[in-house]
Amino acid sequence: MSRTPLRLYMSVSLDGYIAGPDDRTGQELGRNGGRLFNWLDDRLSDGINAQVYAEASSTGAVISGRRTFELAGRWQGDHHDGVPIHVLTHTIDPADVPPGSAKYYTDVDACATEARQAAGDRAVLVHGAGTAQALLAAGQLDELELHLVPVLLGGGRRLFEPAEHGPIELEPVRRLEGRGATHLRYRVIHSREH
Repeated sequence: MSRTPLRLYMSVSLDGYIAGPDDRTGQELGRNGGRLFNWLDDRLSDGINAQVYAEASSTGAVISGRRTFELAGRWQGDHHDGVPIHVLTHTIDPADVPPGSAKYYTDVDACATEARQAAGDRAVLVHGAGTAQALLAAGQLDELELHLVPVLLGGGRRLFEPAEHGPIELEPVRRLEGRGATHLRYRVIHSREH
């Protein structure tokens, strides 16, 4: 029986950055990082970019890192269509009640399990580099959907930093050529599958 996939959706530059330098509140994508999302201008068309956007918007739950959640204004409690938002964080302040359906987690496995249950037969959308790395290290991340944008940012926040878990094998699943981005999907080959 296959499990509900946790799928990272992330725009990334050719040199591996998901945000330009100095990403912060008021400059959430860093300097020049907005360039990574120009492909979304086509999200209402009938092309490849619209297809990929529609797929992301049809997921049944969201897992986000705390930093991404905060930089996104907590999505005002609704990422898309009221799906549950699961936020990985290092600490939970009991006085900080997240908006809408959002819930905080410090345990990666519990977060992944509850997100899968909430999503049912739909995929779980994953946001954030730190979250992707934590899920990958825990053997919970199943797929990477990378929107590869033909730009070199030269600095900023990297999608993957050197990790202690060593190399991770990926299997190409599909490649779609959109306007301003190549959409690449990979399946993570977990060590138990070798």
